[in-house]
Amino acid sequence: MNRIDKLFIKKNKDILNIYFTAGFPNLESTGVILEKLSDASVDLVEIGMPYSDPLADGPTIQNSGQKALANGMSIKHLFKQIEVARKTIDTPLILMGYFNQVMQYGEEKFFRKIKEIGVDGLILPDMPLHIYERAYRSLFEELDLGISFLISPQTDFERIKKIEELSRGFIYMVSSASITGVKNGIDAKQIKYFERINSLHLTKPVLIGFGISDNKSFRTACEYSNGAIIGSAFIKAINSEEPIEQSISNFINKIRFDTIPV
Repeated sequence: MNRIDKLFIKKNKDILNIYFTAGFPNLESTGVILEKLSDASVDLVEIGMPYSDPLADGPTIQNSGQKALANGMSIKHLFKQIEVARKTIDTPLILMGYFNQVMQYGEEKFFRKIKEIGVDGLILPDMPLHIYERAYRSLFEELDLGISFLISPQTDFERIKKIEELSRGFIYMVSSASITGVKNGIDAKQIKYFERINSLHLTKPVLIGFGISDNKSFRTACEYSNGAIIGSAFIKAINSEEPIEQSISNFINKIRFDTIPV
C-alpha cells in the first residue's frame, strides 16, 4: 500500500493537493517547496514535469514550465531533487506530465525509477486508457504506483466507469472544459456537474481541479468530492518578491482558513 492509499484511508475529506512546476521559480526551488508544503501539512503534492508542448496547461503553468526549462530543469535533475527530498519528507508525491516525456526516457525504466526514488503516483493526461490497460497496468500493480485519469463535463458514463476501474489512488475531476488557470470560482453549471458525478457513487476517491484558487472555491469543491487540486493560484503566489517560504505559508493558510498569520 503506497502513501496515496494510506492517506485516503486516514483522511477522506478536505484533501488539499498542491501542484507546482519543478524548477520554478528557480532551478533548485523544488526541494524548498516540497519541504515547506510538508511543513504546512499539505496532504498531497503534485510535481509538474515542465514540457515544451503542454496540452492542458493555461498561461500561468505554461509560463512556469518555460521558465523552468530555461533554468535548466530536466527529468534526470528532477529525479535527483526528489530523491534528496524523500530523505526528510513523507508527503505523498505525484508526478504530472505528458506521455511523450515518459516515452523519451523509456517507459518501464521511467516507472521503475520513480518508484525507486519515492514517487507514489502519476498523472499523464494524454496517455490513452487502452494503452495503459494493455501495456502498463500490470507493471503499475507490481510497483504499487498510483495512476489518476481525468474526467470532465464531457466524459460519458462508459468512460467514467472505465476510469474508475483503472485509476489507482484517486480520480482527477476536471471542473470545467477549459485549460488550467483560466477560470476562478465555481458556478451553478459546475455544481450540477459535480452532483451528477456524485450520483454515480464512484468507489474511488475524487479530487476536483481547475479553477480552485481560494478558500471559498476549495470549500465548495470539498463539498462535492474528497478534496481539491490547486495549481495556477499557487504558482502565482510563489512568483512574487516575497520570500518563497513566506509565500507558501501565507497561501496555504489562506486556502485552509482564509487568513494570513500576523
